[in-house]
Amino acid sequence: MRVGFDAKRAFHNRSGLGNYSRDLVRILATHYPQHELFLYNPRPGSIAFKVENTREIFPQNWIFRKMSSIWRRKWIIRQLQTDQLDIFHGLSNELPAGIQNSGIPSVVTLHDLIFYKYPEWYKKADRIIQSQKSIQAAEDATRIIAISQQTKNDIIKYLGTEKEKITVIYQGCHPAFKEIYNSAVVQAVRQKFKLPGEFILNVGTIEPRKNLLTTVKSLLHHNFPLVVVGKATGYKKTVEEFIDKNQLKSRVQFLEGVSMAELAIIYQQAFTLCYPSIYEGFGIPIIEALFSKTPVITNEEGCFKEAGGPDSFYIPAMDYIAMGKIIQQLQDDTECYQNCVDKGYQFAEQFRDERIAADLISLYNAVLEKNTPYENTGSRAV
Repeated sequence: MRVGFDAKRAFHNRSGLGNYSRDLVRILATHYPQHELFLYNPRPGSIAFKVENTREIFPQNWIFRKMSSIWRRKWIIRQLQTDQLDIFHGLSNELPAGIQNSGIPSVVTLHDLIFYKYPEWYKKADRIIQSQKSIQAAEDATRIIAISQQTKNDIIKYLGTEKEKITVIYQGCHPAFKEIYNSAVVQAVRQKFKLPGEFILNVGTIEPRKNLLTTVKSLLHHNFPLVVVGKATGYKKTVEEFIDKNQLKSRVQFLEGVSMAELAIIYQQAFTLCYPSIYEGFGIPIIEALFSKTPVITNEEGCFKEAGGPDSFYIPAMDYIAMGKIIQQLQDDTECYQNCVDKGYQFAEQFRDERIAADLISLYNAVLEKNTPYENTGSRAV
């Protein structure tokens, strides 16, 4: 099978959509090396992403290289046909215009429709562009992958897509979070970042949607310090103002420039992950924490229970008092803590790479066979 991917995010985006793109390509190349994978990249990127059994494809002439965005949006179809693809997979909410007339079946992953649910978080022009791309991709795709049942429901609600066209295939996470690190490596990371002995952890871009302020406010109700890993935006100032006003500066540590292996070690050293995000398509930090054997406290609404399972803790997103009480409970009740660790890790087993890869290949085969029903081969795809 010759499968092409819109790989822009894989080579240019270090978080979110980039991680999804890299992980998906990596697990397919690893578990199904007999297939040929073509990675279409509009221009050289800043991320060194090299995987065996893949081929990176750039625009073929100087005009397309000069106008790489238009190439990716439309002109790329000529290259897909030249490369004789069996399937093209848009990894980040969009497909080239005209793909439905190219003779090449297509799959698109729709991660979320947050711009419909929370339009106030987007500029009007960005909302229009995102909406147009999502509508076009949903209409033109042969099949749609939703990364959670919540996203599937949103696609049906906001785009009017028939449910039979949508398959839920959950995400996994980077293999670094499944590794066991020796004490010398762990100590080196602890020293490098001057980590506290015990701490709670928050991971994600520091922006209003991720709702870091709730985790910071919880510090008033327990005695743990907080380590924050994520790229700063203007919202960080709001968080820092609360920290300064409540004299919490000595208990909050912000980290940037953390490698994936270092982040995995930080997860494994954390007492708990506090992730009160208001909205996500899925919530990869939850999976990272479960594989790291770290209990999770997260939002009770949306997709988070799909990622966290029955043994994580769920609160109203803004309820910092409830978060503080749970942290205190976990500190006082070692049996409860260990139960969360053990059962959370068991729940995470369904997000192993080999299961996700098998479901992707089954979906691709169903697309090629057209009327063949999709059969789930391991993960919780529906």
